[in-house]
Amino acid sequence: MSDIWSVNDHLEDILAAVRPLEPIELQLLDAHGCVLAEDVTVPIALPPFDNSSMDGYAVRSADLRGCDHSAPARLVVTGEVVAGTGDPPVVGPGQSVRIMTGGPVPQGADAIVPVEWTDGGSGHGPAETMAPGSVAYGQVQVFRAPEPGQYIRPRGSDIAAGSVALTAGTLIGAPQVGLLAGIGRAFVRVRPRPRVVVVSTGSELVRPGDELGPGRIYDSNSFTLSAAAKEAGAVVYRVSAVADDARALRTVLEDQLIRADLIVTSGGVSVGAHDVVKEALSNLGRTPGHVDFRRVAMQPGKPQGFGVLGEARIPLLALPGNPVSSYVSFEVFVRPALRRMSGLPNPFRPGVRATLEGDGPRSSPPGKRQFLRGVHDSYRRTVRPVGGSGSHLTGALAHADALIVVPEHTTEITPGDELDVVLLDTPV
Repeated sequence: MSDIWSVNDHLEDILAAVRPLEPIELQLLDAHGCVLAEDVTVPIALPPFDNSSMDGYAVRSADLRGCDHSAPARLVVTGEVVAGTGDPPVVGPGQSVRIMTGGPVPQGADAIVPVEWTDGGSGHGPAETMAPGSVAYGQVQVFRAPEPGQYIRPRGSDIAAGSVALTAGTLIGAPQVGLLAGIGRAFVRVRPRPRVVVVSTGSELVRPGDELGPGRIYDSNSFTLSAAAKEAGAVVYRVSAVADDARALRTVLEDQLIRADLIVTSGGVSVGAHDVVKEALSNLGRTPGHVDFRRVAMQPGKPQGFGVLGEARIPLLALPGNPVSSYVSFEVFVRPALRRMSGLPNPFRPGVRATLEGDGPRSSPPGKRQFLRGVHDSYRRTVRPVGGSGSHLTGALAHADALIVVPEHTTEITPGDELDVVLLDTPV
């Protein structure tokens, strides 16, 4: 391996070292945001019985052929069915049963007449709403004939019994929770959400809300990375900024191993005299594991570290400290690792090709993959850079919804060029 790592080689090394977390059984709401670790088979048909999709009357369609406003059909109402009725009455010739949406269709009925097609039992013109329960019996006039099967939701029309409702690898969102509940699943087997410990380093860092002293800056990286990890589906533990003390940092990391599936640090990985992460993790002492520090052919984000810590070999990714470098590094390296640990078949954000817009040409360093921040227009299929290439420009980063990828062999891009774009505002 050369002294300079390519982006692809560094990413492949990380993904080769992480595995999907072992499946666990969780209650349905606790499984929200997790990835299924099993195929889910439907034990019962959905819906489990023929039911009405309208408020109205269950009828025999043959009784109503040819009826209209000038010659309404008159049916005897023999009862009422609501959602939850266990033993609905039988509908015989010339009869009907008043029925509510979701109610089981009575035996003998083959269609539902919406209440608006009837007088609702009032003896007058077309009804606008269902009358109170006191008129559930008597007669009803029908002004329009239904087709056989109309407004009936047949048993199994949503999902047939024995079919696969959801496959392993499916991310469980609100619709999936609803489906699992609808087929009676109280527990489901999933890959748990990865637990991520985020640590920023630097004696200059101050917690947001506290007063800044001379030469101090607010700690933004740990908040940015924690939010990014949450967006990637992780359970996040943010640790207060650690000063530039190698022994103190090692102690912090050792203490965090018990609750981490992955550790992310920011800062202290370059070639400075006080790069504490590099100092602390290049010599782990009695702590098992190893961490390699590398130069990756990318801009921003050249200095990177990756390795494992502790008896459980917890992956650790050490990111650079400049805010944009840190965030871009998270998107390129950390997010795919977290999604792989979650059990998702494809851990990468979607990418598209887009035409570059802007005021003029931009340079890109030879031999490095450059990640520019941009705003993507999906309708016009264009992308416009925001801000410059500096790794400290967080204002521009906050207005970007995409990363513009400039290949290693390209040294200049001009408006009209077509480039790969990574979309940052997608939920997957």
